[in-house]
Amino acid sequence: MKIAFYGSSLLSSYWNGAATYYRGMLSALAQHGHTITFYEPDAFDRQQHRDIEPPPYAAVTVYPATIEAARAVIAEAAQADVVVKASGVGVFDDELLHGVIAASRPEAVRIFWDVDAPATLAEMRADPDHALRRALPDLDLVLTYGGGPPVVTAYEGFGARACIPIYNALDPDTHFPVPPEPRFAADLAFLGNRLPDREARVEKFFLAAAARLPERSFLIGGNGWESRGLPLNVRHLGHVYTREHNAFNTTPLAVLNIARDSMAAVGFSPATRVFEAAGAGACLITDAWEGLGLFLDDGSEVLVARDGRDVADHIAALTPERARAIGEAARRRITAEHTYARRAVEVDAILRAEAARKAEAVGAARRSVA
Repeated sequence: MKIAFYGSSLLSSYWNGAATYYRGMLSALAQHGHTITFYEPDAFDRQQHRDIEPPPYAAVTVYPATIEAARAVIAEAAQADVVVKASGVGVFDDELLHGVIAASRPEAVRIFWDVDAPATLAEMRADPDHALRRALPDLDLVLTYGGGPPVVTAYEGFGARACIPIYNALDPDTHFPVPPEPRFAADLAFLGNRLPDREARVEKFFLAAAARLPERSFLIGGNGWESRGLPLNVRHLGHVYTREHNAFNTTPLAVLNIARDSMAAVGFSPATRVFEAAGAGACLITDAWEGLGLFLDDGSEVLVARDGRDVADHIAALTPERARAIGEAARRRITAEHTYARRAVEVDAILRAEAARKAEAVGAARRSVA
């Protein structure tokens, strides 16, 4: 099938945490014979910070961040069998959503793919006239990259015909163990952009742990932290390109995952970082969230912390040997059960079943008119 996918960016992870998810999911889907075009705006300096060039598994159309250019790419939805509008494009989101629905053919499968469901649902609760609330009756599916039963229930409560979580996963050809690099050396490393609904949790889990262990070394990567005061034993790297993530994860004694406020509250929302770290064989410490056991087991495949004290205790007790054992166990589990190849089998079946349903419905409607 021909898929038109309207998202934030496939080519750049700069201020764009969904890039890893898009790449893993779409590259695996292409293996099932789908032809994919990804439409992304030239916005937020992402094209100046590309991680990859257009890949073989998808054609990429980069359009100017103007309403005229948005309308031009919206019109191309008419050529697709599956039309996907992702959340968080950041430029003309409402116009893209309503535009691709209107432009798509009656038999096309229309999907909203939410890469930040807790935030989207909070917006919908606060705004009865939210664009997605108005669009749900015209959508065939809502897919989300996390959220589990709470998100499914919420979306169906708003009127979604069906909501299906398609969780983050591992692309083992992209994230794997590599030799350590001295510039990423630390006892604990954290990678994440500075965002309003993350900063307090970074203070609670990462910076508080650093304050408790002044003799140990801590490393933070991501945009925005350069303007924040950091403890003397915390080193800031700035943006870390995806091609550097393997070394970032492999080198430190342990790496830390911290869910954003909304995702921690909802649960069932493993970040891409969880799978990247596991793929690299890193020893992962994570904040606690409901649903973690679906992916990794506490104590043997991941270390769970309730606060900075727990994080500090884990680091203080962690030996290189135990860190390696936990990282290897996580890599085995994720590689066996949670790859994008497995996710793509699920999504391919969903798309084909939905396409058959739409074709039958449209055919029945035409026959009734005739």
